[in-house]
Amino acid sequence: MEGVKGGTGFGSLAMVVLVLMCAELVMVPGVSATRWIVGTNMGWTTNVNYTIWAQDKHFYNGDWLYFVYDRNQMDVLEVNKTDYETCNSDHPLHNWTTGAGRDVIPLNVTRNYYIISGKGFCYGGMKLAVHVENLPPPPTSSPLNENSSSPSLTSRGKIVLPMVFAIGAVWDAFLRFC
Repeated sequence: MEGVKGGTGFGSLAMVVLVLMCAELVMVPGVSATRWIVGTNMGWTTNVNYTIWAQDKHFYNGDWLYFVYDRNQMDVLEVNKTDYETCNSDHPLHNWTTGAGRDVIPLNVTRNYYIISGKGFCYGGMKLAVHVENLPPPPTSSPLNENSSSPSLTSRGKIVLPMVFAIGAVWDAFLRFC
């Protein structure tokens, strides 16, 4: 039978890739880290009130602060609270400036971070204080009601995996006949 295609090649590879992608979606928990662009569309610049920018945001352990600014004039310095309040950049705890004008501060410790721009720009408002906290624990589930009509976690697991294989089989059959 010359007209029948074999089960190897692109169709089988596509089937394997599809099954692996679906399995990853089922097994991998969501990642909740956020990359905050400081100042959003204004970036790290003068005449922006970063206190107002940060006030409605929650910063969690694992997030990043991303600074976009004019690399020829400004910098990104982490200082203590006193130096933050007085705009003193003489003794920074850390100089996050890399020279590219695109700098990232990983928020990997639960504490207060005080960031300023030196060279006098702090006096123009280029200062940011954020409080980093741990992620809140996931909500606790209420006890299952035996008479509830919604599927339990165990019954959902029994539905998802067969659906993944069924979709993969349909995809493989589609590729064989195309």
